[in-house]
Amino acid sequence: MIASGPVKSKGTAAIAQEIDAFKTAVAKAGRAIDETFFCVLAPGWLDHFIYNEHYKTDEEFIFALAEALREEYLAVVNAGFILQIDDPGLVDWWDMLKPALSVEDYRDKFARLRVDAINHALKGIPLDRVRYHLCWGSWHGPHTHDLPMQHIVQLMLEVNAQCYSFEAANVRHEHEWKLWNDIKLPDGKILLPGVVSHSTNLVEHPELIAERILRFAGAVGRENVLAGTDCGLGGRVHAEVAWAKLGALTEGARLASKTLWR
Repeated sequence: MIASGPVKSKGTAAIAQEIDAFKTAVAKAGRAIDETFFCVLAPGWLDHFIYNEHYKTDEEFIFALAEALREEYLAVVNAGFILQIDDPGLVDWWDMLKPALSVEDYRDKFARLRVDAINHALKGIPLDRVRYHLCWGSWHGPHTHDLPMQHIVQLMLEVNAQCYSFEAANVRHEHEWKLWNDIKLPDGKILLPGVVSHSTNLVEHPELIAERILRFAGAVGRENVLAGTDCGLGGRVHAEVAWAKLGALTEGARLASKTLWR
């Protein structure tokens, strides 16, 4: 798509239809709406799919996207769901821009602008109704040029969310849990590390999953850790494998809880 004029929201009718359908599914599953998350893209990832031919600056364009997305963010929160902002772009753009930018310029200029835009879109939304998902893209490949977590983690923590979801199970990023031994997690914040991965068809053993959870709990406190998945499992592994991974995730979390709260 090309932005040849001002970016504006077309209203919330489409997302309202999605919300109604999701509410029905959640009710049939017997789950609580206020504990269920609903995903919407970050402005700094939406611009990955829209080419700008109208705005004079990148900042004007990104903030216009943020203003349009704000209506969807509010619709999700007002419906009672937890809003999850999906933002592979915060680190994923690095693969394309690294020949022209230093790590410092990428983080302090390009990425910071996108975090500022997210916070603009989240203005007034309670922190405890927001979680932020960062990943390096769920595509299958070497990922040898991924931006290391150490360069972006402090910026991630500036997003106005209570909970932070990120990849921690695939072999390119699993070692980065050690960062949390030295990083002070702000009070009231929660980590949601991925402890099963889309990057392999192997179903992780529950004991390995428990070990991964325990690492983070040891670094930031047991009450500040939730167990999650690296990135979207849908389309990356067979549906039966995805369900098996989620089953293993559940069992691994039980094992970790027995150790942490015995």
